[in-house]
Amino acid sequence: MTVLSTRKFIKFIFRKIHLRNKMKVIPLDTEGKIQMPVIGLGTWRAKPEEVQNAVLAALENGYKHIDTAFNYNNEDAIGEALQRFYASGKGKREDLFITTKLPHVGNRPSEAEKFLKMSMEKLQVSYLDLYLIHMPFSFFYNGSDYTPLQNEDGSFQLDTNNDIVGTWKVLEEQVKKGTIKAIGLSNFNAEQIQRIYDAAEIKPSVLQIEVHAYCQQRELTELCKKLNITVTAYSPLGSPGANNHFSSKYNYSLDNFPDILGHPVVKEISENHGKSTGQVLLRHHLQHGITVIPKSSNSERIKQNIDVFDFELSEEEMEKLDSLDKGEEGRIFDFKFFKGAENHPEYPFKNRL
Repeated sequence: MTVLSTRKFIKFIFRKIHLRNKMKVIPLDTEGKIQMPVIGLGTWRAKPEEVQNAVLAALENGYKHIDTAFNYNNEDAIGEALQRFYASGKGKREDLFITTKLPHVGNRPSEAEKFLKMSMEKLQVSYLDLYLIHMPFSFFYNGSDYTPLQNEDGSFQLDTNNDIVGTWKVLEEQVKKGTIKAIGLSNFNAEQIQRIYDAAEIKPSVLQIEVHAYCQQRELTELCKKLNITVTAYSPLGSPGANNHFSSKYNYSLDNFPDILGHPVVKEISENHGKSTGQVLLRHHLQHGITVIPKSSNSERIKQNIDVFDFELSEEEMEKLDSLDKGEEGRIFDFKFFKGAENHPEYPFKNRL
């Protein structure tokens, strides 16, 4: 199949998703019983005091998918926001799609169920729509607050015996029990995905990875299409503000942190359509068949981020945005802010060593 015909096929699939359901969803199972909205609210770096307002603003503006993680330390606040939403009479639990993730400190067969239950209690839910293994590597944790244990030099204490296939099997059992509807992976590389896929009775439904204009991960997304795994882009706008977070929390910073929203090509296309640069970038991913979870705590940007279904990028515009890809050089999240993570045998970015 040529590049052009592949793109036309993706556009056809996207239009089917767009037209067949007002909520713009993509099926995660062959029967179409599990449907994930193609746009969700990301909540990484959203503090508990602001995440409630962000979640409520998102729900008011038509979002149905909320993405969080144990590691984000805001599941409690999101759970409270969901209860407020239900109490308002504007929606019910079954109207929503809730995603959370097994943390790096719980990524082992013996502890996966415990961390799953902790997340569900915080979110105040009886089931999860999607549960992801957040990272393929694992750390030991402090028993009092579940933070990673660190050595005297600040490096994280690695659990090098974690078994990602064994952990996957535990999650499969939770699907059979009805605790989780769908399971998937996050930040896994191609070899790790294939290893899980080959061993799995219940195949991964979703891979959540860093995808933005500078880091388009084409080989990995092509593998996922082959395996019928939906790709979700985190940081689809390049994660403005992430470097400040790395610096303040981990004393780690990246040189030449990208400003994708300000790129001249993105600005030009946004002016052509009368849309924001963020809307253009999100639309680019969607037309490639990639679902997105942009994070924002600003109600106007939250509203903008879901308002991307009334315009379409041309073939030429898609090609211009495709050409911004820098491959591995464009990656923001290599997890080296977890000092020593690169020494774990399951560290996924071997080409970053």
